[in-house]
Amino acid sequence: MRRGSRAGVTLIELLVAVTLFALLSVAMLYAFRIGLMAYSKTQSHLMDNRRVAGAQRILLQELQNLVPVVAECGGGSEGGVKAPFFQGEPQAIRLVSTFSLQAASRGMAQILEIFVAPGDEGGGVRLLVNEIPYAGPRAAGQLCTGPGHYRPVAIADKSFVLADKLAYCKFTYQRVPLDLVPERLWVPQFDANTWPRAVRIEMAPLQADPARLQPISVTAVIRVHRSPEIPYGDF
Repeated sequence: MRRGSRAGVTLIELLVAVTLFALLSVAMLYAFRIGLMAYSKTQSHLMDNRRVAGAQRILLQELQNLVPVVAECGGGSEGGVKAPFFQGEPQAIRLVSTFSLQAASRGMAQILEIFVAPGDEGGGVRLLVNEIPYAGPRAAGQLCTGPGHYRPVAIADKSFVLADKLAYCKFTYQRVPLDLVPERLWVPQFDANTWPRAVRIEMAPLQADPARLQPISVTAVIRVHRSPEIPYGDF
């Protein structure tokens, strides 16, 4: 009686199978890693684009929702000199707006300080905003020492960065001279006894990247129909 032969796998065949499985696993992991890196880059580009678009939308809302407040500048408990509350400088804007970062247009009015500050480690400049709850004309007057003269704007713990790594960022204001043939002028310093007709914020990235949405100039039209000489009831 003959013994039946037993089927089996040799050691060489086992080594070949393990090697092929290892190579296949490495190839799958490498392809998976490439896919994750591409997904991460796409998400990063989308987030950067949304951040830039959101910052531009926030700037427009903040400026267009300006409240024409006549503050009591330089006054203490007895009040001060009444003047339109608007600071318009080449690197700083201070105004009262009904739009805020936390509550959008649904919250209380805020005193907004939009200003330019140096970037980290000498990396260009950045655009920031401070929000201070508006508590009335007398409280707003604590920030101005007189008509057209305001206290310096400073970086605070809650300063929000609207744009970073900018090559430059500057503000200009549109005013209409009081003459027979008014001509709209863009000026870097707004010192008129009223509010501007428009505000333009010009900025450019420190390093241009065609694959990303770049910060561009923002022009906000200020629709204020109020004369600072006429007394209005505060609401």
